[in-house]
Amino acid sequence: MGDWFPSYEAFAYARGASLVRLARALIWDEEEAQDVAQEVLAKVYVHWARVARADSPDAYITRMVVNECNSWRRRRVRREALVDPAEMLETGQPDFTPRLATREDLLQRIRNLPLQQRTVVALRYYSDLADDEIAPIMGCSVATVRSHASHALAALRRGLDWRGVPEA
Repeated sequence: MGDWFPSYEAFAYARGASLVRLARALIWDEEEAQDVAQEVLAKVYVHWARVARADSPDAYITRMVVNECNSWRRRRVRREALVDPAEMLETGQPDFTPRLATREDLLQRIRNLPLQQRTVVALRYYSDLADDEIAPIMGCSVATVRSHASHALAALRRGLDWRGVPEA
């Protein structure tokens, strides 16, 4: 099985949390992200010999997470609970409401991106993958990845006003 991971258990222990984080970046729901990661881990367990022999097991498994998230989105209607950012702040703490409003606006813009664009953004900026690593995961060319990224960034920048936002 090579020197990638000596066993499925070692892989699951080392990479399980990162699979949940990637799923969370793609579908924006912690509980569903855990379900997605669990589904992928179950599939990896069943096909461990094939996964471990793959040319790039990490890319193979990342592709599995992306595919499972895509399937999840097609199967379910996501409900979002609205929370007033002011309710999250305790009395006596600095008021971060302007920064929270900007962050919430940006998160909502990301949620509204088409699935392929959101996937590129998550893989590029969250998983820190290069375009040539993203392309096989998404099953498209590097040029298509760059096109999705360009359109996504343009959509995210459109209408943002950074004046008056406190520095992080």
